Amino acid sequence: MSAAAFAVRPRSSRQLAGTRALLRFALRQDRVLIPVWVAVNALMVLSMPNTLKGLYATPAERADLVAQMATNSSLRAMVGPVFGDSLGALTAWRVGVYAGALAAVTGLLVVVRHTRDEEESGRQELVASGMVGRRASLTAALLAAAVANAALALLVVAGLAGRGAGGALAFGLGIAGVGMVFATMAAIVAQLTESARLARGLTAGVLGAAFVLRAAGDSATDDGSSVLTWLSPLGWLENLRPYAGERWWVLLLFTAAATAQAGVAYALAGRRDVGMSFLPTRPGPASGRLGSAATLAWRLQRGSVLGWSIGFFLAGVVYGGMTEGAADLVGDNDNARRIIERMGGQAGLTDAFLSAMVGMLGLVAALYVVASVLRLHGEETSGRAEPVLANAVGRLRWAAGHLVIAFGGSVLIMLLAGLGFALGYGREAGPILGACLVQVAGVWVIGALAVLLHGIAPRTAMTAWGVAGAVLLIGWVGPALDAPRAVLDLSPFGHLPKLPGGEMRWEPVLVLLLVAVALVGAGTAGLRRRDMTT
Repeated sequence: MSAAAFAVRPRSSRQLAGTRALLRFALRQDRVLIPVWVAVNALMVLSMPNTLKGLYATPAERADLVAQMATNSSLRAMVGPVFGDSLGALTAWRVGVYAGALAAVTGLLVVVRHTRDEEESGRQELVASGMVGRRASLTAALLAAAVANAALALLVVAGLAGRGAGGALAFGLGIAGVGMVFATMAAIVAQLTESARLARGLTAGVLGAAFVLRAAGDSATDDGSSVLTWLSPLGWLENLRPYAGERWWVLLLFTAAATAQAGVAYALAGRRDVGMSFLPTRPGPASGRLGSAATLAWRLQRGSVLGWSIGFFLAGVVYGGMTEGAADLVGDNDNARRIIERMGGQAGLTDAFLSAMVGMLGLVAALYVVASVLRLHGEETSGRAEPVLANAVGRLRWAAGHLVIAFGGSVLIMLLAGLGFALGYGREAGPILGACLVQVAGVWVIGALAVLLHGIAPRTAMTAWGVAGAVLLIGWVGPALDAPRAVLDLSPFGHLPKLPGGEMRWEPVLVLLLVAVALVGAGTAGLRRRDMTT
């Protein structure tokens, strides 16, 4: 297109010029992230009907489950109320909240990456210097998130259509609706903040608040009617009631929220300069107080460490408090008992449940360590690492500050989770703390792989998110599907002893720690030798 043709186009069209090319570029950049996260989410949903059929084979068993859930407020807080006893309704109940949360995470990661990340790195300014519209990048980011959510919805609808087309359509659209609500919310936050890290953190904080609101509302009522539940998009998803007399009008809430938030994001995008924000970062003191690269790394990551620490402690308290209730819910159901034992070991049911919950938090901790390690990648690609390294700071010293926070922070959050378990369950803290610390070996292997990718192939560093997603899939879905041992062993967590209750085996823990050390060593060696991104 010539400059003259660009100049005579209507103003609205000019502001979207170049959207198609930017969308193709965004999808190419996310050719690993989007498929992996969509696949993890879809497989989690689509594997659940057969799992539930194995657990509760008869209508009488499913009806008994529904009756027990009506009196178990702690489990309602975890997974929400159940509105029907069909396999479709139980699937929507069991994975709906978590599928919606994963869709929200995918949406916020995609939007922030292609808006604030691009501005922070300086690439957006280069793109904007061409014949690209002012709102083209934002539009491309939202369209990329829409593609991810549409793909997820199609997979869910196609996979569950055999259980009932109407319920499958409602469930698929509801999950995609949650994803788009948080994608458009991330678009707003990206206009308000100067930092991509802060934009991701704030949007994730809103997602956490939505989960807490829904949990508080569901623990108070057994029909999703609490005001707190209706204040959360995750509560909207459960109140859509797939396979239990669908409330199609609830989809209007997702549409209205996503449309309104997108409108706000567009309005804000048209009122600021590229690289700027409405809430600029407060300048530091005139005389610096950061005595080392490690101190700088701590200042950059302390907010993230605090947020994860609080979240893991509270999660430990919640899971610890529901341990007895979970044992009552399983009762004499041998299939449910076997799944929990596959996740948590062959010890007594209470210890197996605790072990399974500790393992789940270990899987989530892998997301923390990947995010913390990739802060190195963000500092480098944004150009902020260059002035630091231009002084008397070596690359290894610079990297070590962030890596200590990444790996040490994972130990901290798992310890706090253990304390939360002990507090919630009212049990001696020693065995549970030990179980949480064992998970650190698996967490460190995932973090070390992120270090390796950043050190030797920085262009592929974001693939670490795909690895973390695959590990989540294996850990969450593998035991329920009774996956072969060879598949479970693809995850480092599959080699860890099942504690508390199981036998402590030091060999796999030490081997995983040695693997982590070797990967970190190779990654830092590659970082030392390669050219820095400028």
